[in-house]
Amino acid sequence: MSPFAQLVPHVLRFRRQFAVGLLYLVLTTALSLAGPWVLRYAIDDLTAHVTRGKLGLYAGLLLGLALVGGVFRFLVRRIIVGASRDFEYDLRNTFFARVQRLPLAYFHAHRTGDLMSRATNDLNAVRMMVGPAIMYMASTAMMFVVSVALMLSIDPVLTLVALLPLPLVSVTVKTFGSAIYRQSERIQAQLATLSAVVQESLAGVRVVRAYCREAVETERFRRENREYLERNAVLIRLQAFFYPSLAFILGLAGVLVLWLGARHVIEGRITVGQFVAFNAYLVMLSWPMIAFGFVTNLFQRGLAAWKRMLDVMNAEPAMRDRHRVEPSHPIRGRLEFRDLSFAYNGRRVLEGVSARVEPGQILALVGPTGSGKSTLLSLLPRLFDPPPGTVFIDDVDILDLPVSTLRRAIGMVPQEPFLFSDTIAENVLFGVDGDDGDIGRDPARLAHEAMAIARLDKDLAGFPDGADTPVGERGVTLSGGQKQRAALARAIIANPRILLLDDALSAVDAYTEDEILTRLQEVMRGRTSLIVSHRISTVRRADLILVLDHGRVVERGTHDELLAREGMYARLYRKQLLELELEAL
Repeated sequence: MSPFAQLVPHVLRFRRQFAVGLLYLVLTTALSLAGPWVLRYAIDDLTAHVTRGKLGLYAGLLLGLALVGGVFRFLVRRIIVGASRDFEYDLRNTFFARVQRLPLAYFHAHRTGDLMSRATNDLNAVRMMVGPAIMYMASTAMMFVVSVALMLSIDPVLTLVALLPLPLVSVTVKTFGSAIYRQSERIQAQLATLSAVVQESLAGVRVVRAYCREAVETERFRRENREYLERNAVLIRLQAFFYPSLAFILGLAGVLVLWLGARHVIEGRITVGQFVAFNAYLVMLSWPMIAFGFVTNLFQRGLAAWKRMLDVMNAEPAMRDRHRVEPSHPIRGRLEFRDLSFAYNGRRVLEGVSARVEPGQILALVGPTGSGKSTLLSLLPRLFDPPPGTVFIDDVDILDLPVSTLRRAIGMVPQEPFLFSDTIAENVLFGVDGDDGDIGRDPARLAHEAMAIARLDKDLAGFPDGADTPVGERGVTLSGGQKQRAALARAIIANPRILLLDDALSAVDAYTEDEILTRLQEVMRGRTSLIVSHRISTVRRADLILVLDHGRVVERGTHDELLAREGMYARLYRKQLLELELEAL
């Protein structure tokens, strides 16, 4: 399907507004075209016999046409431009909803600044194409057709002479239009790069300053900004040639009309009033020609921007429900991995992993960095789709469960917790709906209970407004441990049947970690928990521990069983005991 065909359904949602606006546009154009016709009769009539009454009549007619035309012109702009704003609002929502469904791998391959540029600058260019461009195109088309028809009725020969330069207009528009389109694509791409540079520099401002790279980042921005300026300068030069070229062609037509039209008046073929009206319509044709160039520019830029947006909107969504098997009862949390193998970007990450976890049990995953622990957790909420027939919940393949049902049953605390630019309390309440059960009745109480379990409550007194303290972008005002505990409280308050903790306490001191784990015992009772950790102290209470190495399960058992085997787990345990003893010295 062509890009234009994909745009039409979005525009048709507002067809009623556009239809009314175009109706008013027809009336506006008709009133504008009536003016020269009235002027024709006024000049011819006044030439024959001038009276005060005739002057008043024709002046009143021209004034009335101008006033009524002005009202309709206001309505046209208000309705059509307003419809384009509604279109922009609707398309932005559609675009953002589509982005929310894209796979994680898509965001790994595309920069945030580039996506932001498509959602803002590109979308505005599309709006200009749908609103002002359509308005000017319809206006100029009607103005051109009717003006030419009226000119033909006055003097066909003179009309043909006036239209002789039009082929030059077509050649000019085609030549410059293609060049403007190509350059517009280059400008939009560079703007996306520039936005990405700004976003990365601001997001990583602490790293930039820690390494004294302010000058380097400033130079990097200056270089990209210079490239953006130069690409715009090329477009400006194209436009600078484009519009004067059209004006020259129209001026050439005016010279021909003046030379031949004066002779026709002298010879009596047309009256002075007709000649004045003819020239008035010829002047009116100059606006369609100039507007045609303006509209061409808007359409070329808009189409280039729309194609960039389609690159995102046509991307495959993260996942699709295969059969949508709605569970006959709430998810209990029985997990099973059956010979699970998984590759990411062609690299094998997991190989033949098998395990079974009953509701209420704790499964712990340990192993060196890059052994596949986090990937295994990511497969459960389908952040990545596992192969069919390898991951089951309550004996149902997770690929057959509706994604919404699956994720509502899972609470996950990732390795790198993300906090929004809001208060601590709102970040904790992020994962629940405002009208869900007890949350709707007393969210503050439940948020405080969750923060108490995560031991974030003991830090609240140190914040200016307690739980209502804003945390800044990405939680910049909190320490690493506080961010982890806020993310843990967020998962707890969602009351999930399956709790996934991906090294969720790595930034917390040993004493606070022990407090949290003690309080989590009550939370974990009756629900399935998967814990990834590099600390033996975190996983020693688990019902089953899997030791992963290069994506394979090399050991499995309880804490005591694995210590007795004197394998990788035992070596890791003795190493951590030695580190603790050295720290105590």
